[in-house]
Amino acid sequence: MTAGRFITVEGIDGAGKSSHLEFLASTIRARGAGVVVTREPGGTPLGERLRELVLNEAMDRTTEALVMFAARREHLVRVIEPALARGEWVLSDRFSDATYAYQCGGRGLDRTVFGALEALVHPGRQPDATFLFDLDPAVAYERQRAQSRTPDKFEREAAEFFRRVREAYLERAREAPSRVHVVDASGGLEEVRSRLADAFAEAFP
Repeated sequence: MTAGRFITVEGIDGAGKSSHLEFLASTIRARGAGVVVTREPGGTPLGERLRELVLNEAMDRTTEALVMFAARREHLVRVIEPALARGEWVLSDRFSDATYAYQCGGRGLDRTVFGALEALVHPGRQPDATFLFDLDPAVAYERQRAQSRTPDKFEREAAEFFRRVREAYLERAREAPSRVHVVDASGGLEEVRSRLADAFAEAFP
């Protein structure tokens, strides 16, 4: 295969999306394509430093969005666009849908501000397919409680915050139904993985 494809996975904290990244990467490799697995915020040395700031430091919601998009621009220039130009597939844990969900939905950032930043940072570039792991925030919270690590500032947010984030994600999915494939993330790992495999086959027949 010569044409690169850009794929993202999205979902609220605790939805389990990161557990399926290697499965998706293996599925892509089985089609004979190279794949770059990356994440946001992060993906570059600068992006990882910005990630530490945005996940742990209190900041104004517009500042938060600006930091996210600054990391995203570096990610695009250094990782995503070069890989696609080489004909590789890029699989990213989060992209701009996350900013829409967390900063617009969760924090109340003006959607016109988000739209302006999106147009500035990646005009004309959207993922070829996005797999949105959708889960009741209460279930996601219980999954997070079972993990033995220190939560970041987003993971410490109240249930109402995650309800708004989930609704913003689903709003984004309704706006781009051909791109965003909603995957029911309830149930066990294999059950969710089966749904993801079906969604991937639908997106890339």
